[in-house]
Amino acid sequence: MTLTAPVKPILLGVNIDHCATIRQARYSGNPKAVQAEPNLLQFALLCEAAGADGITMHLREDRRHVQAFDVEAVRAAIKTRLNLEMACTEEMIGYALQIEPESVCLVPEKREEITTEGGLDLIKHFDRVKEVVCAMEEAGIATSLFIDPEENQILAAAELAAPWIELHTGAFSNQFATGTWQAEWDALIKAADLAHSLGLVVNAGHGINYKNISQVKKLPHLNELNIGHSIISRALFEGVESAVKRMLSALHN
Repeated sequence: MTLTAPVKPILLGVNIDHCATIRQARYSGNPKAVQAEPNLLQFALLCEAAGADGITMHLREDRRHVQAFDVEAVRAAIKTRLNLEMACTEEMIGYALQIEPESVCLVPEKREEITTEGGLDLIKHFDRVKEVVCAMEEAGIATSLFIDPEENQILAAAELAAPWIELHTGAFSNQFATGTWQAEWDALIKAADLAHSLGLVVNAGHGINYKNISQVKKLPHLNELNIGHSIISRALFEGVESAVKRMLSALHN
């Protein structure tokens, strides 16, 4: 009789950036105020208690939502994993080495965008990304690269020797509601297969919600999904625990 290894459940990382967006709408001038709400640390702990496998936070250059004190408070308190999304700047390299998250995810940043749109161009920024990957590896911090599902980007990720990639699912998510998502889905499958064949761990994220997760979770070789906006939106009506558990149920059932 041939024994097969048990299928590893897909992990759920909860991105809490837009919890900070709500706070900054009222308290951007004094986000440390005692009365400033919602409290990001409390939100992160509630996500963790509800079963989240990790917490993702993006400390942007312009500090439009998450602040450094938020990251440091969450880093000190959670018992799962902190995934720090960051640009490839000297400031952020130094900051990551200072707080030592379990992982960093390198993303592009544009001041005019509301949220991160599009993957990091590894070919254009190859040398800079290589510097960051090497620095993180020396510090024992895993690096993930947020990239579009394109062959040249996957090949560059393998050449950079980053252990993880996060496939940008934004194009697929945007098309899912219209029913015209097959081309974007095919691109994701092709990218995941290629990445896996090259020894890369495959994560995915951007625009994933309670409806399209039924398709996204079928992506081959998938290790983890990072989901934020949809969970936070649902939490406004149902509470954090229910929102996280509902997403976990959709992911695993």
